[in-house]
Amino acid sequence: MKIQGNAIRPGMVIEHQGRLWRAVKIQHTQPGKGGAYLQVELKDIRGGTKLNERFRSSQSVERARLEQKPHQYLYAEGDMHTFMDNETYEQITLNEEQIGSELIPFLQESMTVTIESFEETPLGLRLPDSVVLQVTDTEAVVKGQTAASSYKPALLENGLRTTVPPHIETGTRVVVSTADGSYVERAKD
Repeated sequence: MKIQGNAIRPGMVIEHQGRLWRAVKIQHTQPGKGGAYLQVELKDIRGGTKLNERFRSSQSVERARLEQKPHQYLYAEGDMHTFMDNETYEQITLNEEQIGSELIPFLQESMTVTIESFEETPLGLRLPDSVVLQVTDTEAVVKGQTAASSYKPALLENGLRTTVPPHIETGTRVVVSTADGSYVERAKD
C-alpha cells in the first residue's frame, strides 16, 4: 500500500531499497529554504542495520502489509521463546533478537501477545500496553514524605527498576507500562 512520505509514523514497517525497515524515530523538519521533509531513522528488520532517510510529502513509500495474529506465550528455553497460535494451536519459536531485548523482561507465562509476520516470516511482536508485576524490593516510607508527590526506587520481580509512590511497599503488585517500564497504578487484585 502506497503512502505519502510524510505519513510515516514510529513503529510502521515500510519497504525501501528492496528491504523491510521499521521506523524508529521521526522528526519533521522545515528548513528556511526548500520544502519541508520528514527525517526518519529506519532499522532493517532482518539485518538490524540503521539508516537515516529524508522523505518529502511528494514522495510515495510502500507500507508493508503485516499479518498480526494473537499468540499465547508458553515458555523460554535459553534465548528461544515459544508461543502458541490461539486459533490453530501451532507453536512458533522466536529468538531474543526477533522479539527485542527491551521486551523480554515483560514476557509472562500465558500472556497474549500479537506476533507480526510478513509473507509467513515472523518479524517481531507487540506486548499488551501494561503488565502486573510484584515489587520485590523498595525503600521504607519516610514519615512526612507523603505530602509532596515524591517517588522512590523499586525493584520488580522481572529485574527491572522503576519508581513508585511512597505508599507502595515490598510485596505489592503494581501495573507497569511495557513501553517504558514506568509505574501506572497499584494492581486491583
